[in-house]
Amino acid sequence: MALSGLISIHDVMPETRERVTDILEQLAWLPPAAVTLLVVPGKDWRAADLDWLRDLSERGYPLAGHGWRHRCDTPKSLHHRLHSTFISRDAAEHLSLDEERIIALIQDCHRWFVEHGLTPGPLYVPPAWALGAVNKRRLAALPFRYYETLGGLYDARDQRFQPMPLLGFEADTTLRAWSLNLFNRGNYLAALASGRTLRVSIHPQDLQLRLGAQVLPWVRRLERPLEAYA
Repeated sequence: MALSGLISIHDVMPETRERVTDILEQLAWLPPAAVTLLVVPGKDWRAADLDWLRDLSERGYPLAGHGWRHRCDTPKSLHHRLHSTFISRDAAEHLSLDEERIIALIQDCHRWFVEHGLTPGPLYVPPAWALGAVNKRRLAALPFRYYETLGGLYDARDQRFQPMPLLGFEADTTLRAWSLNLFNRGNYLAALASGRTLRVSIHPQDLQLRLGAQVLPWVRRLERPLEAYA
């Protein structure tokens, strides 16, 4: 069975524009529809940045929502403190919010695309894949249909969760590199054994970090890159 995969570039924002452009150039052999751009709306988007994003969308790159500012408030709960220490640092902004504020953030995220003449896809990926304290049944009333977590993809319309293995490369320390190598190998083998789609997540700085040399080879292992969620 051919290994299928979904590829996403995270943290698309004005300050990562140069690195995102470089990654897209290095993935030029892929059809644009196979590379989803995870956009952070609550940044200082100037006219030139918005023109760049519109151009990418017009070329066929799907756009997905990715939080609002990609920064969390000071962690209050034990869960958030542990998550911040071992996984997300200060990125998991949902974890510092209650349910109503999470819902408002997701709505604001979608509205930003529309107000700026951009077409958002049906996918929302909370920063660090941390959805936070929101009842999944309430997601069905929100404008995005699909929600990614560490474990896979939740379809809010059909109220169905689909497990999907994940690869990541955001390793800026020796411990993170070792952990992610183990994590990636396990998820790759799980995808081969189960026939499930493998998600490949690329952050703007990944090519410069400790696992940078692995990113493109992992993408090339995908025998069947899939187009974004429809």
